[in-house]
Amino acid sequence: MSQAGQSSQSLLRQYGTGIKYVLDRIVAAIALIVLSPVILLVAIAIYIRIGSPIIFTQPRPGKNGVIFTFYKFRTMTDERDAHGNLLPDADRLLPFGEFLRQTSLDELPQLWNVLKGDMSFVGPRPLIVEYLPRYSPEQGKRHDVMPGITGWAQINGRNDISWEDKFKFDVWYVDNWSLWLDLKILLLTMTKVLRKEGITQEGHATCEEFKG
Repeated sequence: MSQAGQSSQSLLRQYGTGIKYVLDRIVAAIALIVLSPVILLVAIAIYIRIGSPIIFTQPRPGKNGVIFTFYKFRTMTDERDAHGNLLPDADRLLPFGEFLRQTSLDELPQLWNVLKGDMSFVGPRPLIVEYLPRYSPEQGKRHDVMPGITGWAQINGRNDISWEDKFKFDVWYVDNWSLWLDLKILLLTMTKVLRKEGITQEGHATCEEFKG
């Protein structure tokens, strides 16, 4: 591609990114209002079934590796062994928490992350801070864009694929991003949620640790 063509493509991408940022904020605000009764009911149910805190918070790296506070509805207990260590995920994930994960209701608080500008509706999922030094330079490209509630890796297997494949899908998304691709991912995400596909990895309550 010529230099002029690359410049034009870059401008179009910047323009599209600006549109995406505005749309994310508007849709998140509307969704928080419309879904507020659902959010309230889920919060009450979690308090009764699991206890407080209702919201799970954790530092996660966002665009360019900037750390932000990530929100989810709590799905696990805080049960610990005799030495004070948290029990394995499988022992702490209650049936109600599993239901929240299967229906993706646990993700609703991330609408606040989108409204704040920490996240987008679509992008690579934000992972834990401890993984940052474990990425290869290629895998690290996933932080070139805003993290998302759903993404290309989620509609291509979610938790039921290897870390290597997840990162390949994330980098492919970064390299091929467009507003049309985001729309496609959102539509396919609805299908995945309804079919309850790829929620867990075989042999794990959620998915195995990424060790680099």
